[in-house]
Amino acid sequence: MLTEERFARILSILESMGSVTVQQLMTELDASESTIRRDLNALAADGQLTKVHGGAILKNAAYGTTDDEVLHRRERNREAKMTIARYAAGLITAGDFVYIDAGTTTDLMIDYITDKNAVFVTNAVTHAKKLAGRGFTVYILGGEFKAVTEAIVGEEAVASLEKYNFTKGFWGTNGITRERGFSTPEVKEAMVKQKSMQNCKQRYVLADASKFNQISSVTFAPFESAQIITTGLGQTAFKKCKNVIQI
Repeated sequence: MLTEERFARILSILESMGSVTVQQLMTELDASESTIRRDLNALAADGQLTKVHGGAILKNAAYGTTDDEVLHRRERNREAKMTIARYAAGLITAGDFVYIDAGTTTDLMIDYITDKNAVFVTNAVTHAKKLAGRGFTVYILGGEFKAVTEAIVGEEAVASLEKYNFTKGFWGTNGITRERGFSTPEVKEAMVKQKSMQNCKQRYVLADASKFNQISSVTFAPFESAQIITTGLGQTAFKKCKNVIQI
């Protein structure tokens, strides 16, 4: 394959996937690692992609380094969030021990939970209040309160999670790419997301289509580590992923 043909193929793959690893490109293009790395260097120098450790992402992949206030996020993509939340709530059954992460979609999910024989743990004060108000048994983590996301975060919250073994868990995320996984802007919140995921059997990330091909400051889990519940997803490559549930 000629160099220009490889360049075109690499950019086509990136356009559909949002991100790609060197190993994936070696397989797709039947080329050596040195060839792929040389091609990525050339395309990056030409401003056509952004190199990251182990691969590349689209030049227009959005980076986010801060969290919006919950009040601002609550109404954003609300219809999609409600569809995702309703589906996620239906996954909870009698006897489940469930972790619910702070977030606007996970908050909506609580409205649709019906099984009173499940027990819940959360790091969101508003979630705990809402669950308790609906008659559910709920435990809240201890730690530092982060006002922007209304979440309990930090080392003390991580320590609180040590004793728990969840059957199912539901998380929010600021960004999703195949290369950088699930990411969020702040280290202390990422620590809680990471630990709670590690202690959970079945993991679900609730994400509307706007979260795909986005990267935040801190990765808290690899792309393949959880099933993603979404709707209205336009990127064909993500739709084909086995861990993406498109509703």
